[in-house]
Amino acid sequence: MFSLQGHKALVVGIANENSIAYGCAKALRSQGADLAVTWLSSKAEPYVRPLAEELGRLDTLVHSIAFAPREELHGQVIDCPSGGFPPAMDVSVHSFLRMIRLAEPLMPEGGCCLSVSFFGSSRVVRHYNMMGPVKAALESAVRYAAAEIGPQGIRVHALSPGPLKTRAASGIGHFDELLSLASERASTHQLATIEDVGAMATFLASPAARNLTGGVHDIDGGFSITA
Repeated sequence: MFSLQGHKALVVGIANENSIAYGCAKALRSQGADLAVTWLSSKAEPYVRPLAEELGRLDTLVHSIAFAPREELHGQVIDCPSGGFPPAMDVSVHSFLRMIRLAEPLMPEGGCCLSVSFFGSSRVVRHYNMMGPVKAALESAVRYAAAEIGPQGIRVHALSPGPLKTRAASGIGHFDELLSLASERASTHQLATIEDVGAMATFLASPAARNLTGGVHDIDGGFSITA
């Protein structure tokens, strides 16, 4: 691992001890980073701004929030009403861009902004439904943001873990079947853990990854490479 002594990190989206955000926060803290954290909220910006200003400087932002109306999440993508996509896109995608904009002036010497995706963005995953197109939009936003603020030394990435038992995942239909399939098909035959995600987040936040940006990083034991 890499020392992040004196590093300032903001982690947004901790729901409980099983959250991906919590795994990232633990890993960052274990390497010496000073943390500010928020809890899951569909209106995160009012919490993010005062915490970021309190830090005075920011080195790493971890955005781990997503939302879809439950009724739309359980229906076909083609059946999603026009009212379903805007809140999902606003919370899951645009909030990340807003947070990057707030973080940018606090990163005069560069930094790292991370969000969380899923391989349902590029492959059809049964029961993932409308969140597939939403995560695809998030990954596109990561690439564009990385290109736009790369000259300032600010790097942008998406962490893409395999299926994990989190509170957010409980809203996906037949999720236990997906967990079983992931364990069976993964090259390692092991599910990803929040500790695995935290380790990747810590590496990307570290100086060792200073020339990496715009990536979508699979953390799934090889599940996403199998047919």
